[in-house]
Amino acid sequence: MDTLKLKKAWEVALGPIKGLPMTAIMMYMSGNSLQIFSIMMVFMAFKNPIMGILGTNQAFERFETDSNRAKILQVKLAYIAMQLVALAMGIWKVNSMGLLP
Repeated sequence: MDTLKLKKAWEVALGPIKGLPMTAIMMYMSGNSLQIFSIMMVFMAFKNPIMGILGTNQAFERFETDSNRAKILQVKLAYIAMQLVALAMGIWKVNSMGLLP
């Protein structure tokens, strides 16, 4: 039963990476000018990873048991790393828009 829970936890952990190609295409198509659509894309690129990082424990509490606590910690760290990659894409977009000093 723990292996099944661990497998499902890995699916949740790798979920943010599966949405990155679509986000990248949307960011590319929105352009580098300051328009409402590009600003909304940047807002979502920052909001979703930050909310994901803050909700890490809630996302994995249903998979965690006493016997697999160490393995779930590795899954949580992978999930946070994937969220940081998504956040880095948002920072890249802000940089390409010329908003970073």
